[in-house]
Amino acid sequence: MFTLTYCTLNHTYLNTYSICLTYYDLVSQSPLSQISHPEDTDHDYYTSKTYGPSDPMSKELWVNIDQMDKEKVKIHGILSNTHRQAARVNLSFDFPFYGHLLREVTVATGGFIYTGDVVHRMLTATQYIAPLMANFDPSLSRNSTVIYFDNGTALVVQWDHVHLQDSYNQGSFTFQATLHSDGRIVFAYKEVPVQIAKISSVNHPVKVGLSDAFVVVHKIQQIPNVRRKTIYEYHRVELLKTKITSGTAVEMMPLPTCLQFTSCTSCIESQINFNCSWCHRLNRCSSGFDRHRQDWVDNSCPDEVCVDVFCVRPKSLCLHDRRTHLHIMCVTAAAAKSTAENSTHPLHMGLILGMLLLLLVMVAIVLVTVYVYHHPSSAAGLFFIERRPSRWPAMKFRRGSGHPAYAEVEPVGQEKEGFIESEQC
Repeated sequence: MFTLTYCTLNHTYLNTYSICLTYYDLVSQSPLSQISHPEDTDHDYYTSKTYGPSDPMSKELWVNIDQMDKEKVKIHGILSNTHRQAARVNLSFDFPFYGHLLREVTVATGGFIYTGDVVHRMLTATQYIAPLMANFDPSLSRNSTVIYFDNGTALVVQWDHVHLQDSYNQGSFTFQATLHSDGRIVFAYKEVPVQIAKISSVNHPVKVGLSDAFVVVHKIQQIPNVRRKTIYEYHRVELLKTKITSGTAVEMMPLPTCLQFTSCTSCIESQINFNCSWCHRLNRCSSGFDRHRQDWVDNSCPDEVCVDVFCVRPKSLCLHDRRTHLHIMCVTAAAAKSTAENSTHPLHMGLILGMLLLLLVMVAIVLVTVYVYHHPSSAAGLFFIERRPSRWPAMKFRRGSGHPAYAEVEPVGQEKEGFIESEQC
């Protein structure tokens, strides 16, 4: 028996099928401050630049699909005639997204592209590229289409003359998202008849930006053969909705991530926005927050500190990196602790330090408890969420809560996995 459950700290989603999947929102970014066009805005993983209708770059960033190779332009028949559907699209190139190379994405009728590996009904939750996520229903008009075009170095997805299901009379929207092989993402808007801030989010989330998450698998001891997958959204880019109008464009450039470094030396000496660490067991550089999070934790990478000079491990075990011909110092936290405990001190100094340490530990426990309670998105909060997910507060998804269920378009001849809604996490 397998169940899938969506839970969140700041939102409410619930859906059940296949495996248990719990969603925690680890980011709560406030709206971006007002910026003048086309000033860069730093989002840690990306920088964004917004161009107004009068800027020539807005027209340059819009891809005229009518002028593209007709054989490569595809109008998705099912997406163009249905509501809340999603279809997988294979890429002809590697697309870097938050440092991860993707070869497949999922295009949804609701004005966004889903980038996750696990395709489920709650695609609006996280792991998305959303030029304009809203309750679009292409089936309302014969002129509404979902088009995509892959030229080998870029994928263009265009939502053409689509209408909002609950506000058809507001007019049609035409916009597109372009994914470049260098990781650059462009949102371009041709027709936006109303202010995005005024679009209703009662029946569907309204988002403009990016999101990514990692998945952690937990075993449920009380129920045999059941696994719980917990999705943690570790970063989100929220673009200012008031800047999105007809004729505007947004260009997002990827910033360096730890994943791009392939040796311990380059990893620990990197000068980027992240605190990169090298894990000798995985031969990988990471900040600890990416899609490989579970491997990072399972292999005790957070406890391993690598320093380029020499290698020291418990019992004087020295490892040599043959690939880089450099010695690596890998000291586990346990070894460091053992070394500290073996230090000799006078008895009276030891007693005094012990009492002070005990007092500091008690104060630290109280402060950490208060901090985690009010800051669940912090590193400490993440630590307790991962290890005690069953006791963390969760809210359930119900119909009409504004978080719709998406069905995936499957090729003919393949069985579609069933979905069962549940009221229990």
